[in-house]
Amino acid sequence: MSVEYVPLRYVTSVLARGTAPNYVEDGPVRMVSQAANQDSGLEWERTRFHDFAGDPRKLKGYLEFGDSLVNSTGTGTLGRVGWFEKSPDHRPCVADGHVTVTRFDSTRVDKRFGFYYLKSDEFQEFMFETLVNGSTNQIELSRERMSAVSMPVPPLEEQRRIADFLDAETTRIDKLMHLRKRHLDLLEERRVAYLRNCATGQLDAASKGDDQELDWLGRIPSSWKIVNLGRVSRVIMGTTFPHRYQGKAGGDYPFVKVADFDRADKFGFVADADNWISADVAEELGARIVPSGSVLYARVGAALLLNRRLIASRDCVVDDNVRALSFKEGDPRYWRTILSLLDMGQIVNPGPVPSVGETQVSMLRVPNPDSKLQRRIANELDRFVLAQDRMRQSISRQISLLAERRQALITAAVTGEFDVSAASGRGIEE
Repeated sequence: MSVEYVPLRYVTSVLARGTAPNYVEDGPVRMVSQAANQDSGLEWERTRFHDFAGDPRKLKGYLEFGDSLVNSTGTGTLGRVGWFEKSPDHRPCVADGHVTVTRFDSTRVDKRFGFYYLKSDEFQEFMFETLVNGSTNQIELSRERMSAVSMPVPPLEEQRRIADFLDAETTRIDKLMHLRKRHLDLLEERRVAYLRNCATGQLDAASKGDDQELDWLGRIPSSWKIVNLGRVSRVIMGTTFPHRYQGKAGGDYPFVKVADFDRADKFGFVADADNWISADVAEELGARIVPSGSVLYARVGAALLLNRRLIASRDCVVDDNVRALSFKEGDPRYWRTILSLLDMGQIVNPGPVPSVGETQVSMLRVPNPDSKLQRRIANELDRFVLAQDRMRQSISRQISLLAERRQALITAAVTGEFDVSAASGRGIEE
C-alpha cells in the first residue's frame, strides 16, 4: 500500500523555537534546554527556572503533552529528539531558544508516530544533509527548511498500531539495555572492592593475622610496614608550557597534560600525549624530566577529584596541573593501585578551586609491603583487569547492538518497511 508524504507544515500546529531564558534561582516556569533534552528522556535536574509574570501559555515554546522537542544548535546535540509529558512538580514548562517545539496536529498525525519519525534514520539523515546551516559547532537547524520536510502519513489507525508496536518494543529493548548497563556498574563496584582487598592484603592468606588500620584506607596486615609516602618517593613538579612550543607531534618527551590521561591503556600506563618537546626545549623551559615508572596525578581543579592515577611508561614532562611521584622502591603498579584508593577530596586545600600540595601528599601514610609481595599483588590485579576488560567489552558490544536494533526498528516501522502486526518481538530475547 502506498503511503502519502506530507510536508511538516501541514501536519503540525506548532513548529517553532522556544523563548530566550531569563534564569532565576526559583520561578514559576521551568525552562527546558538542549542539555535537559536527552535521548533517554528529559533530565529534569538539568532544567532551570524562568522569570515570568503572566500567562505562560503565551510564551514561545510553551509545552503541552505529546510535544516533540528537537535540539537545534551545535555539533553533538543538534537533532536529538525528546518527548514531553509533564514536569515532575506540575509547573508549566517552556523550551528555550535552542530547541524546536514540534506539535503534531492530532487529526492528521498520532503524536507518538510523529515523535518516532523525527527519531528515524530517514529524518535524521535528511536533516543533516539538507536542513542544517553553518559549520563546525555553529550549525543550526533551519525551521523553514524543516517545515518543508515531507513525512509519511499513513491512516491514523495504522499510525497508532505502529506507535503501539514501537512503544512496546523500545520499552523492552530499553529494559535490556538498562540491565546491561547495570551489569557494567556492578563490574565497576566489584573492581573497586577487589582492588581494595587485594592491595590491602585481605586476599593474601600469608598476610592474615592481627591487623592494623589506616584512617583513609582501612585494615591492613600487621606484618606490613606503614611509612610516609615521601619516604619511598619524591614529588616531581610540573612545568609551565608556553603556547609557542605546543602542537608538536614528535620529539624526545611527551608533554603530559590532564587531557592526556584519557590516553592511558587498561592497565593505567600512558606513553603518548597531544604535545611533544625536544630535549633542547625541555632544557630551555627548565623542565624536570619524569622518569619511566612514575605515578602521575592531577593536582588541581575538577580533574583532581576524579582520582585518576597513571603510570608513565616512558620518560616524559608534565604540565603544572599535574604532579609525578617517582618511587625509590617497590612496584609502580602497586603504588598506582594504592593511590587510586585515595580520595583526594578528603585532603584538598580549602578554597573555591580544589588543590592539593606536595607536602600533603608526601605526608600521607601508606602501606609498604616488601617488593616481592607488591609484584605479586600487581600481577594478580593485572590478571583481574584483563578478565574484567573482556567482560566489559562483551557487555558494551551487546548494548551497542541493542541500540542499533532499536533505531532500526523505529526507522523500518515508521517508513512502512514491514508490517508491525507480524513483527512484534522478532529477535529480542529477555
